[in-house]
Amino acid sequence: MTERPTVSVLIPTRNASVYLASCIDSLRKQKGADVEVIVIDNGSTDGTVETAERIADVVLAAGPERSTQLNTGARDASGTFLYRVDADFIVGDGLLAAAVQECRNGSDAVVVSNISSPHVSWWARVRHFERQMYDGDHLNVAARFFTREAFAAVGGFDESLIAGEDYDIHNRLLAAGFRIGTIASSEVHLGEPRTLGEFAAKCYYYGKSMKAFLRRNGLRGAWQMSPLRPAFLRHWRTFVRNPALSASFIVLLVVKYACGAAGMVAGEFSSVRKRR
Repeated sequence: MTERPTVSVLIPTRNASVYLASCIDSLRKQKGADVEVIVIDNGSTDGTVETAERIADVVLAAGPERSTQLNTGARDASGTFLYRVDADFIVGDGLLAAAVQECRNGSDAVVVSNISSPHVSWWARVRHFERQMYDGDHLNVAARFFTREAFAAVGGFDESLIAGEDYDIHNRLLAAGFRIGTIASSEVHLGEPRTLGEFAAKCYYYGKSMKAFLRRNGLRGAWQMSPLRPAFLRHWRTFVRNPALSASFIVLLVVKYACGAAGMVAGEFSSVRKRR
């Protein structure tokens, strides 16, 4: 390719007006690729759509969850490449150019790592610490940048999944024999929890559909959701040097898996009632 490639950026939104402009601004500042910004909204009532109509290239409506939104956006996209990013992320400088180059070098998809902004709250700082502990964990990664061909070949995102859809498409790309590359550039997540209760509620919600992810992804999926991570052992010195963060991290993990498990039980109970 000699022309500058177009990257179609897929942004699923629901009441994301606080973050959307900053996310799109970080995309407009990218160099090395023409950017098509596609916002796919799911019933926002806070002015998200109005913001998107002013500064995005395409605004669509779809739901009920992110996978359907992303697939809807992909069908409307004109880009050579597809990149999914949530509205509460800031895209690091040079990220798109690096991902495009990685695909030019032979990759069919690219893992884009993300870090938590530690400035939102104490628990956001703990989440920032948590993501550092996953460094080097090959299971805790997910492709977020795709060639159109690879995305289409695996059928896009699984629209039956509410949680784990990013791991799921990554796993299906690997199973289909596609090459997944990595880049150094990363995203910064601004929408971190301000309270432990907020974090717990999100884990409970995602837990309600986690059984579907585990059923589809077998042993690899189980390891991806496991609290037992070899990467933690590799970073034991960091744990020792940061006792307050380490203690809070353990609390976070307990809440994460307890609420996720409670969500799974509730989801199964709801499914049984529907079958009756």
